[in-house]
Amino acid sequence: MTTTSTSNQKKVRVRFAPSPTGPLHIGGVRTALYNYLFAKQNGGELIFRIEDTDSTRFVPGAEDYIIESFNWLGIKFDEGVSFGGDHGPYRQSERRDIYRKYVKVLLDNGKAYIAFDTPEELDKKRAEIENFQYDASTRGSMRNSLTMSKEEVDALISDGTPYVVRFMIEPGRDVVVDDLIRGEVTINSSILDDKVLYKSADDLPTYHLANIVDDHLMEVTHVIRGEEWLPSAPLHVLLYEAFGWADTMPRFAHLPLLLKPIGNGKLSKRDGDKLGFPVFPLEWHDPKTGAVSSGYREKGYLPEAVINFLALLGWNPGNDQEMMSLEEMVQLFDLSKCSKNGAKFDYVKAAWFNHQYLIQQPDEAWAPAFDKVLKENGIEATAAQEAEVVRMMKLKVIEYVDGLGNKKKRNISFASDLWPLTKFFFVAPTEFDKEDKFIRKNWKDDTASEMQQMLTLIEGIADFTVDGMKAIIDPWTEQTGIKPWNAWRVALVGAGQGPDMYELAAFLGKDEVMKRMKFAIETLG
Repeated sequence: MTTTSTSNQKKVRVRFAPSPTGPLHIGGVRTALYNYLFAKQNGGELIFRIEDTDSTRFVPGAEDYIIESFNWLGIKFDEGVSFGGDHGPYRQSERRDIYRKYVKVLLDNGKAYIAFDTPEELDKKRAEIENFQYDASTRGSMRNSLTMSKEEVDALISDGTPYVVRFMIEPGRDVVVDDLIRGEVTINSSILDDKVLYKSADDLPTYHLANIVDDHLMEVTHVIRGEEWLPSAPLHVLLYEAFGWADTMPRFAHLPLLLKPIGNGKLSKRDGDKLGFPVFPLEWHDPKTGAVSSGYREKGYLPEAVINFLALLGWNPGNDQEMMSLEEMVQLFDLSKCSKNGAKFDYVKAAWFNHQYLIQQPDEAWAPAFDKVLKENGIEATAAQEAEVVRMMKLKVIEYVDGLGNKKKRNISFASDLWPLTKFFFVAPTEFDKEDKFIRKNWKDDTASEMQQMLTLIEGIADFTVDGMKAIIDPWTEQTGIKPWNAWRVALVGAGQGPDMYELAAFLGKDEVMKRMKFAIETLG
């Protein structure tokens, strides 16, 4: 029986090791986040390693994309690719000499063997033997260094014949993985095949060998990764034992899967495309196909909201707190409180988190996103205009009283939600919905006449500031008994929304106010 263990004396060191085969999936972001929280809580270090041993799947730009994603999210690494450190190189394709050394160690100690079977020969075996597996029961009938003489093996290698190195699994042993989330997981070695550890074709190891060697040499104490890697854990335990590293084996923790919002199975890009939410942190432009996939950043999500949302997918802090800063998460995080079961990806909740963070932002923080929204709708505004709209918008647009006296809240989850709520600041009404309740209630038979009186009054106001307008219009309303505010809102906005009317009028300017009032009088009559 083999179990995992690691010394409690060691400084905690964890790693996040993506492959540069495309954009970073949101599930990978959560894995990196949990590693970060665990490391920081224990005063440890987080390593960023690039696992690029599969040269056929390499995608240009993927590595830079992954680094940019974490920069945006605010997840900081202590060492690794682009961060430096004393355990490099951190890109596996640059560690060939290291891996060759450890492949030789396994071969010399009889823990691995060389196999020359071609893909065609392997396919033939699969056709002959149902559920064929390259293991103790079949390796004796295959073309490998166990069935061939040393002279034959050396000759084939000398001739440049492609080969692989396979790990020799001894059958009939219970391998116990002591998982920090799932407890003890026992798998019998008889169901494991002799995994390929190295391929001569590209002079690179497979994930299994590179992963073990790198974790050992980089002094990784805990391996926190997705549930999909759990079947590989017994093999990794056996590899640590084969190298004589059992005493320094890291502790494992296999995180629950992120599941589809609807239906069963693992969250995929197709789910996001169908339901209209991103599954990547940043927008991804596929260099091969030119296809563009949406990203959380470009959709208008705030990085703090994404982090907060992801942290609670599979982990419960043990209280009712939902809104947490990264620092608070570090204090509360506990791997033992991670669920064993998959977590449904609630994209509606993600938007809710973004709403919470968005409305908490100071006014000046809205400006870049708001400027982008305006430009996308063909509006060029000055910084002063944008700042003034944000000030008024946060006072009256997010929480407001409608024209019927009802207190309401706007569901602003993204900066793009601001356009329909602020469009009237920059675009005059071009039509009026006479069936709209607010307009019907506040534009009556005598309203056009009252608005005409007010228009004449406004025409004579020289100081068109809030105070300047109040000084003229307020006495007029008291003298005449006319209450023009909602009708004036109809004329300037076209609906029952917007800030204080004096502030709105001052923002629009006298000429624009008069133009909109004339149009309303002519149109509504």
